[in-house]
Amino acid sequence: MSELPVTYRGAVYPWHCDHVGHMNVMWYTGKFDEATWNIFAMLGITPKFLRDNGRGMAAIEQKTSYLRELHAGDIVTVRTRLLQLEGKKVRFVHEMFNGETGESAATTDLLGLHMDTEIRKSCPFPDEIQANGRKMIADHLTIGNYSE
Repeated sequence: MSELPVTYRGAVYPWHCDHVGHMNVMWYTGKFDEATWNIFAMLGITPKFLRDNGRGMAAIEQKTSYLRELHAGDIVTVRTRLLQLEGKKVRFVHEMFNGETGESAATTDLLGLHMDTEIRKSCPFPDEIQANGRKMIADHLTIGNYSE
């Protein structure tokens, strides 16, 4: 694997921009959230898996760094590095790029929990998903640090 997986592609629309003309923080968060569901699907944490097993996901910590402004018309790409998936926890970093210039625009580091939606408590991921996570982490270790 030569690059981290692309987990989101999109564009900045004028209504994403705030009073100073750049994409508002709520839209960075929204685009990162869409990337999250794509990395989850790559791991086997699909909507069908969640529905069929009475499971859910909960974000418990998120730290975002805004590095460069994005403006209406900019193309956006997000790549994701899985850092941890074991027991009931998953941790990953998204990096958002300006698709035209390749410049890093923002990063976010997220920690989430796998939940039993019936009893409303965290629970371990199934063995198959943990194995998928170990493989993805190993693949991502072969890729240099993409976020300085």
